[in-house]
Amino acid sequence: MPTTTAPVRERILDAATRRYYAEGIRAVSADRLIAEAGVSKVTFYRHFPTKDDLIAAYLTQQVAHTQQLFTEKRAELAGDACGVLRWYAEGVGAFASSPGFRGCPFINAAAELSSPDHPGHRIVADNRTWLVTQFAELLGELGVDEVETKAEQLMMLRDGALVAGYVGRTPEAVAATLTAAGRAVIGC
Repeated sequence: MPTTTAPVRERILDAATRRYYAEGIRAVSADRLIAEAGVSKVTFYRHFPTKDDLIAAYLTQQVAHTQQLFTEKRAELAGDACGVLRWYAEGVGAFASSPGFRGCPFINAAAELSSPDHPGHRIVADNRTWLVTQFAELLGELGVDEVETKAEQLMMLRDGALVAGYVGRTPEAVAATLTAAGRAVIGC
């Protein structure tokens, strides 16, 4: 791909990221993204032949960012599984109470893309599986029993914490409640 096309693709993805998160995936038209990115329809469709292609690219980008942060923190805190889980709880609390927060982009996407055949639905499901696997590995490091069950419970607590932030809890309250609930599940 020529380097002159990279900024165009990034502009389109940036516009999609802003609008999809703020307004919802289904609510944002290709025409709106074309105008916001400042590209022609031909250019837009050269990069993303269908809206589903753009949705998949948007979600893939979000997943990559999330997984990179988690992976980097696990490397930084290697051998401190509780530290990683506390960091995650604090991060969820901060994110869930940040200005402009409109819920978890993955949960939002799953609600809009309910068909299991949609490529975006599969990306969201795969990301959830990845995150639950990370939790299970951390719980295994802690010597917790029933790691798969407890990893799923942590995921459900995370989802609830994101909703709590959406309805107005402070970052400290969300993080503290998530941490306390997580400790009750795993004893860490």
